[in-house]
Amino acid sequence: MIAGHFGFAAIVKSRERAAPLWALMLATQWLDVLFVPLLVMGVERLEPVAGTRGGYGDVIIYADYTHSLLGAVIIASLSALLAASVWTRRTALVIGAVVFSHWLLDLIMHRGDMPLLPGNLGGFPRLGFGLWKAPVVSACVELGLVLAGAFVYSVAAVRAESAAGQRSRIAYVATGLVLVAGIITLTLNVIGY
Repeated sequence: MIAGHFGFAAIVKSRERAAPLWALMLATQWLDVLFVPLLVMGVERLEPVAGTRGGYGDVIIYADYTHSLLGAVIIASLSALLAASVWTRRTALVIGAVVFSHWLLDLIMHRGDMPLLPGNLGGFPRLGFGLWKAPVVSACVELGLVLAGAFVYSVAAVRAESAAGQRSRIAYVATGLVLVAGIITLTLNVIGY
């Protein structure tokens, strides 16, 4: 869901002009950014689904801290507090909400591997609707988010630049970057990189 997260960030940017696009893009991936060092240290892990090569959607992700429901709420809250030291309260809340949106979008894709509490404390059932079990459908959902994000962002950016009496070159370049980055990321995920 990496590419889909970027598409969602672009959608949010179209509505929240004060929030920097780079901050929204980072916020939407922040749980995964924190996951990487924990993965390297062996605290969190990936395991291929039995009988698969472990490609797109064929992994169980034991991100028991970064991707637990409570962990995501804590990380989103801390992110909003940090953002409040730089931007307005509204922008900080948007940043925090975008950080948490990662968990919600992953809930749709993941295969029942997301715990409620950090470290799977309490052993509650893990969550995930498992759209990754249908790789073509999940890739289409991600592509749809990327395309929607690029389109909605483009329309909002062109309107904002036109209202300011500026030409729309920057808006088109930024839209192109969102679109290209999203499609390349999704393609790499689908082919197993």
